[in-house]
Amino acid sequence: MTTPKYKIDSFEEYNKEYKRSIENPIEFWDDIANDFTWHKKWDTTYESDFSKAKTQWFIGGKLNITENCIDRHLTEKGEQAAIIFEPNNPNDPNQIITYNQLHKRVCEFANVLVNKGIKKGDRICIYMGMIPELAIAVLACARIGAIHSVIFGGFSAKSIADRVNDAEANCIITCDAANRGNKTIPLKSVVDEALTECSTVETVLVYNHLNTKIQMKEGRDHDWVKTVTEVVESRNSDFPAVSMDSEDPLFILYTSGSTGKPKGVVHSTAGYMVWANYTFVNVFQYQEGQTHFCTADIGWITGHSYIIYGPLSAGATTLMFEGIPTWPDAGRFWEITDKYSVDILYTAPTAIRSLMTFGDAPISEKNLDTLKVLGTVGEPINEEAWQWYKGKIGHGEVPIVDTWWQTETGGILISNLAGITPEKPTFATLPLPGVQPALMDENGNELIGNDVSGNLCIKFPWPGMIRTTYGDHDRCLDTYFSAYPDKYFTGDGCLRDENGFYRITGRVDDVLNVSGHRIGTAELENAINMHPNVVESAIIGYPHDIKGQGIYAYVIHIGEQDQETIKKEILGYVTQHIGPIAKPDKIQIVSGLPKTRSGKIMRRILRKIAEGEFQNIGDTSTLLNPEIVDDIINGRI
Repeated sequence: MTTPKYKIDSFEEYNKEYKRSIENPIEFWDDIANDFTWHKKWDTTYESDFSKAKTQWFIGGKLNITENCIDRHLTEKGEQAAIIFEPNNPNDPNQIITYNQLHKRVCEFANVLVNKGIKKGDRICIYMGMIPELAIAVLACARIGAIHSVIFGGFSAKSIADRVNDAEANCIITCDAANRGNKTIPLKSVVDEALTECSTVETVLVYNHLNTKIQMKEGRDHDWVKTVTEVVESRNSDFPAVSMDSEDPLFILYTSGSTGKPKGVVHSTAGYMVWANYTFVNVFQYQEGQTHFCTADIGWITGHSYIIYGPLSAGATTLMFEGIPTWPDAGRFWEITDKYSVDILYTAPTAIRSLMTFGDAPISEKNLDTLKVLGTVGEPINEEAWQWYKGKIGHGEVPIVDTWWQTETGGILISNLAGITPEKPTFATLPLPGVQPALMDENGNELIGNDVSGNLCIKFPWPGMIRTTYGDHDRCLDTYFSAYPDKYFTGDGCLRDENGFYRITGRVDDVLNVSGHRIGTAELENAINMHPNVVESAIIGYPHDIKGQGIYAYVIHIGEQDQETIKKEILGYVTQHIGPIAKPDKIQIVSGLPKTRSGKIMRRILRKIAEGEFQNIGDTSTLLNPEIVDDIINGRI
């Protein structure tokens, strides 16, 4: 596959293509989609009705995304590395999987799935560590037309059960355990616990990664390697890709919302594929033969779009890393970059801020000269971290792409294009072609011109956008399309500077962004409130030097336990019901919460207290219990 004709190579061309995408979107997207492999071309480019949260792209088209990620590269790139796997322990053997080998392994596992009765349209949950088999499982699901739903390996049994039950999955793919730094995560035992609350799962496929002792339930649980061997011996290991409609669901990915129940974001096949590929090629300015290292977990949308589908559809070499950036030491990212001559490095501001604290020693003697593009994802990056990343890792020369997007958008919406469009510290800068941002005021009016700030909406459909929330389309409509008529509401605040560059200022709803992970305050409060002695709780985000946002929990507790015991038990409830990623950084035991006379918690006041801005709390005289504010201030952690 040669460099696609839709790769933008100058600021002038960006302006031209952006203009064309707005004035003639049908011609624009037809030209791009024609570069892919189709079983049948589409009849209609798109139809959209934002008022009903309904959008379709490439209507009537037939294809399979895995043919575009694997098969079409085999003739020219069969022996090129498709996936490089770097294990958690640097002394353990790595893997380099060519496109030919990836094709073989995906087809073999696709045969396993079909042999176990999995069919097109079935939902399969995947709960694995960051190993090649995770990517193979994802691609095998897509090859047979099953809908995959990857669950982050840090989630608890309760969180798994919630997702499995919502998706009505009939199969789970997992592994015995996973490495994460110096910890071993017992994934299979967590799945076993989750399945005590699930009635739809008939099949569990288990990859033996670390040779840990696990329980295998006869008739339900099957060993990955053994089933592959049996299938290969009994049938041809090839598996022709199932033809999918453009709008057939490709995957469900659950994300926290402002209510306690996670939302199953549904992405379709063709539109998502085109968007993931287009954004990968253009934002990172991908060139033939480059190695792309995205440090995210495939359990999040970043891993879906920029470890698997974006890079592979472009014929790139994508690097999967099993570990964490600070183990066995804080030079791990730089060691990997040096070892594999990485061209593109895409990571989170949280990781950058953490690595900054270790100084220059971990970077010394590491060759970072192969880097051509640096990227950030998951949250806005602060200027200090941006300058360190640029200066220390990029030698002051390598462009940084500050990408803004969401699980619901499928891929990057606002970002500079590496070395092509201007970069500005802390700014995502300009929208990609096809993306039409609108800043709205609190009265629902669009703010025109520059040097304004408001709520960020998108006023025209793009191919990779959310199609629905699984099993509950009204929730999709209410969450994203009801606040502003005929617009997608992102839930983020944003400013547009005098040059028309966009800067994301943070969430305006009840969702926190902790280390790039979206955590719903209601979901977290629900977990804390399950403690039998907790009367009520309120969760607030506050500025955190490393994570971006920390979690501050105000908890009303009855009983005679000491505070340290109470806090330890609360952390245990959060870990059990959501996972360790959601554990509060600070827990303050309070006798009450500031409320209006109608009973609404005044989170604005709690946020000010958490941030230490006691002088700016404002008028409290209208509260039902104004005296509680001083008590909370005096007990602030």
